[in-house]
Amino acid sequence: MSNTTALDETHPEGERLQKVMAAAGVASRRVSEDLISQGRVTVNGEIVDEPGRRVLSTDRVTVDGTAIQLDASRRYVMLNKPIGVVSSMADEGGRPDLRDFTRDYDERLFNVGRLDANTSGLLVLTNDGELAHVLAHPSFGVSKTYIAKVSGSVSAQTVSTLTRGIELDDGPIHADRARLLGAASGGASMVEITLHSGRNRIVRRMLDAVGHPVIELVRRQFGPLHLGTLGMGRTRDLTKAELGELLTISRVGEGDAAVTESAGDADA
Repeated sequence: MSNTTALDETHPEGERLQKVMAAAGVASRRVSEDLISQGRVTVNGEIVDEPGRRVLSTDRVTVDGTAIQLDASRRYVMLNKPIGVVSSMADEGGRPDLRDFTRDYDERLFNVGRLDANTSGLLVLTNDGELAHVLAHPSFGVSKTYIAKVSGSVSAQTVSTLTRGIELDDGPIHADRARLLGAASGGASMVEITLHSGRNRIVRRMLDAVGHPVIELVRRQFGPLHLGTLGMGRTRDLTKAELGELLTISRVGEGDAAVTESAGDADA
């Protein structure tokens, strides 16, 4: 009995691999068959080089090392969260919350991590709990990039201090990258800072510690996702390429995150 036949018997109710790849937007069925024949497709970590393998929506499929989502019920949305909106689906205090941006979707979406009410920018909404858990988990440490308008004139030495590290009440911290973008009106400065910490309000506390309190803060990047030109308060579905990158890094981190307790991404 061939390996492919054995696998077909394991999942007789599944769909053929080339069909689900086409449905996921990877390529046409014919091109998908070629990708499989070339050994560029894996199912649950094993290379499959013969078309006809049947798979379930729960199987893990990659093409050239990039994960694809087989479950059509999953939804992945990018939101440019406005200032004044809390990162909750039901705020007990009656403040504006994320329901304003999810009510038009058929799926029940929730946020991956959070941004505090006074921080705007990129927030991911999904109904994929597994992905949300891994990407928001502090131990996974997905990188985030922020643009901060801060009080005062920031020096090159201060930027260097942010990357070398500073001591806060809850321990040392350093930015993965930091750079001065230039001066802003009213004697303020614009600073870009990238870090992977999940500690509470960490960007604001770091900049406070070096003498430059935050006036405005926006998250421009979350892992491989970039806010781009998405307007304030607008949403859009992730592209196939964006989703592939996000799924790939989340699946790499699943093993590490699974052995620690669940936790959410801290406010910025």
